[in-house]
Amino acid sequence: MTLHTIDTGFFKLDGGAMFGVVPKTLWSKHHPPDEKNLCTWAMRCLLVEDGDRLILIDNGLGDKQDSKFFSHYEPHGDATLEGSLRKAGFGLDDITDVFLSHLHFDHCGGSIRWNSARDGYEPVFRNATYWSNPQHWEWATKPNAREKASFLKENILPIAESGQLKHVPIDRTEPTANTWTQDLFPGFDVLTVNGHTDAMMIPHIRYKGRTVVFMADLLPSVHHIPVAWVMAYDTRPLLTLGEKAAFLERAADEQFVLFLEHDATNPCATVERTEKGIRLMETFPLSALG
Repeated sequence: MTLHTIDTGFFKLDGGAMFGVVPKTLWSKHHPPDEKNLCTWAMRCLLVEDGDRLILIDNGLGDKQDSKFFSHYEPHGDATLEGSLRKAGFGLDDITDVFLSHLHFDHCGGSIRWNSARDGYEPVFRNATYWSNPQHWEWATKPNAREKASFLKENILPIAESGQLKHVPIDRTEPTANTWTQDLFPGFDVLTVNGHTDAMMIPHIRYKGRTVVFMADLLPSVHHIPVAWVMAYDTRPLLTLGEKAAFLERAADEQFVLFLEHDATNPCATVERTEKGIRLMETFPLSALG
C-alpha cells in the first residue's frame, strides 16, 4: 500500500464560523484572518494505492459553480485535483473508488462536472464506485435549513443517477450512535461520527505499522485539537465535544497519524497527553512516514 497526498487548492471561510464560541482574540493568534475576517483553509485529499485499487478520499470543491458562489469562498492556489493526481502518476479514469467522508460541497464538489454540452452533469471518475452511507445520503438529499447551503444537489444527485453509488453499511443502535465498519477495503476501517453532520465517515487506514486517520471535519486543523474548539458549522456541537474527546484520547495512546484535510500548513499531526489535556505533539508531511 502507498498513500499519496492530493492537494486541490485552498479556499476561505469565516474565522468565527470555523472556531465557534472561541473568542477571536484567542483563535486569531493561531490563524490570523484577512480584512474580511476570512481564514485560508486547505482542501487536502488522500489517495490510497493498494494493488489494483485506487481509493480517493474526498475531492475538493470542483469547478462547476458560478462566479457568485466562488466569490464567497475565494478558491486559490496552483494545485488542482487532476494535476495532483497526475503528479502522483494517475489519471481520472484510474480511480476505482471515491470515498466521500460527507457531502458538504468542499468535500465532494470534485465528484461531478459539466458534460461536454454543458446541459447536464456527469461523474468525473467514470470508472469508480462512489461511496456514501444510507443515513448520510438521506440527510444530505433532504437537507435541514441549517445545512442546505452546504449540500448542493448538483454535487450529489448525479452520483446516484450515474449508477455508480454504493453505500457503506452502518448499523446504528440509536440515531446518533457512532459505528465501526471494519475492512471496507483491506486495512481500511470506517468510524462514523455525528456531531458535524449526520453519519460523517472517518477512515482509519493501517499503513506501515501506523494508523493513518483521515480527519475530515472532526478535526479540521491542529488549531482545533483543544476539545472546546468546535466549529459553528457543527449541527450538534455538544456531540462533537464528546466525539473529539474520545477520539483524541485513543489517538494519543495509539499514536495515530492524523491526516488533516483543512489545515493550510500542516498535512499530518500526532497528539499527546499533557496536564492541559490532549495537545499537539508534532506535525509533518505524509511522506515522512516513508
